Amino acid sequence: MARVVVDVMPKPEILDPQGQAVANALPRLGFQGIASVRQGKHFELEVDDSVDDATLEKIAETFLANPVIEDWVVRRVDA
Repeated sequence: MARVVVDVMPKPEILDPQGQAVANALPRLGFQGIASVRQGKHFELEVDDSVDDATLEKIAETFLANPVIEDWVVRRVDA
């Protein structure tokens, strides 16, 4: 079995209201020096060793992310 991580983030040109809400709340909570926040999604998949990188990319593109507004990175990590 292999562990795969898929990180999905809004494309830079897409507004991120959730990230903006967090960034606006941090100073009110006493945290200073944070210039901006972008909020995304993090997926961890346990997959058979037989699952190839092309299949993982297809899963990310068609199911985990919206390719119109999001970018993603797929990487295998040590279990």
